Amino acid sequence: MKSILYIEDDLEIGKWVKDDLEARGYKVNWLVSGEKAMSFINDVDLAVLDIMLPGLDGFTIGQRLKKERAEVPILLLSARTAVDDKLQGLQFADDYLTKPFHPEELAARIEVLLRRFGHNLKQEIQLGHIKVLLNENRMIDGRTGKELILTGKQYQIFMFLLKHPNQILTKEQIYEAVWGEPYLEGDKTLMVHIRYLREKIEENPSAPTIIETIRGIGYRIKL
Repeated sequence: MKSILYIEDDLEIGKWVKDDLEARGYKVNWLVSGEKAMSFINDVDLAVLDIMLPGLDGFTIGQRLKKERAEVPILLLSARTAVDDKLQGLQFADDYLTKPFHPEELAARIEVLLRRFGHNLKQEIQLGHIKVLLNENRMIDGRTGKELILTGKQYQIFMFLLKHPNQILTKEQIYEAVWGEPYLEGDKTLMVHIRYLREKIEENPSAPTIIETIRGIGYRIKL
């Protein structure tokens, strides 16, 4: 049974969404605020977040969840229809649904995200000599059999790239997803972190084959 973290402060909407999803065979952990969201993240397959919440908003909660488990898909719900809001949400989230919505559409989007992430991110991925064990949050060097130890930011960068296989991601996208703040043109922070990350995972860091540089744009991991 797939488990969903659902955060919605409107009790009427929250109840019918929870009841509908449970009738479709999902386990639903429904919260009315984001204060305890992080305590559920290790046990869910997908998160559905309302943006307008008391205390922490859906943007903040979603970014924190992604930093902790980049492989968990996030679907944002909002009454906001402005393009800027959608673009802000899609910097880290995987889908965006505007209220009011039909339960069939929500269910369909959830199914698509679960299929996509289940297909793209298997529990074990081989990248050259590196074996990534997603369910254990570990990386093994196949040449030595030893675990590769990454810093928190290195792991978040790597997982964000891995979550978007074969997709060219800009420096802005990566920085804002990992650090949760606007990217300033000319900032070398991301570049420095990727250099140190490559020194740990690439056979030849000066000629990387796992994390590719797309000159003038950003980076990509090819599967």
